[in-house]
Amino acid sequence: MMLTEETTLPSAGLPLATFKAHLHLGTGFAEDNLQDPLLEGFLRAAMAAIEARIGKVLLERGFVLELTRWADPAGQPLPLAPVTEVTAVVLRDAQGVESPVPVARWRLEHDMQRPCLRAAGGVLPAIPQGGHVLLRFRAGLSDDWPGLPADLAQAVLLLAAHFYEYRQDTGLGSGCMPFGVTSLIERYRSLRLSMGVPGIGGRA
Repeated sequence: MMLTEETTLPSAGLPLATFKAHLHLGTGFAEDNLQDPLLEGFLRAAMAAIEARIGKVLLERGFVLELTRWADPAGQPLPLAPVTEVTAVVLRDAQGVESPVPVARWRLEHDMQRPCLRAAGGVLPAIPQGGHVLLRFRAGLSDDWPGLPADLAQAVLLLAAHFYEYRQDTGLGSGCMPFGVTSLIERYRSLRLSMGVPGIGGRA
C-alpha cells in the first residue's frame, strides 16, 4: 500500500495572519513578512502532527492510494477520514496500461472513523496480476480554515506556537505535544473497534 498526497494546501489557505496575532507579533513594520516562510512551516508541521495523531485530515486535499490487492473484495477501507468523495478508481496492469473502473461498479461508504470503498454489487473488480489499483479521493473536515471546528483550529495554533517557541531546542522528546493540544484533539481520535481491531489512527 502506498498513500500519496496529490494536492498541497496553498499558502493562501493557511491562517498566517491569525497565527501572527496568536504570537503577538508586531505589525506595521517593513520587516513584517520576513518570518512568513518560517511561520508557514510551523503551521504545516502542526497540522501534519495533529492529523497523524487523530487519523483525520483537517483541510480538504486530494490523495491517491495505490494497492496491489484488496483488503476485502467486498470493500476496501480507506486510510484517512473523513473522505468527501472518491474521484476515480483505476486499474493499472503490469505494462502500465490503465483502465478506469465505471462509477456504477463502486460506491463510497461515508464514515468519520473508517470510510470504505464498497462494491456496488458483488465484489470489487479484480486487480491485474502484477499490476495495481489507484484510488483517487478527497478528504478533509473542512475546505477552508474558517470552517474548521474551533477546538481543532485552536489546537493547530497552540502546537504551531509551541514549535515556534522551542524552535532552537533540540532536547524535546520525540512526539512531544503540549497538554493543551492533546486535550483539544482527544475527542477526535479514532476509537478501537470491536474485537480489538484498532481504527485508523487508533490508540496503541
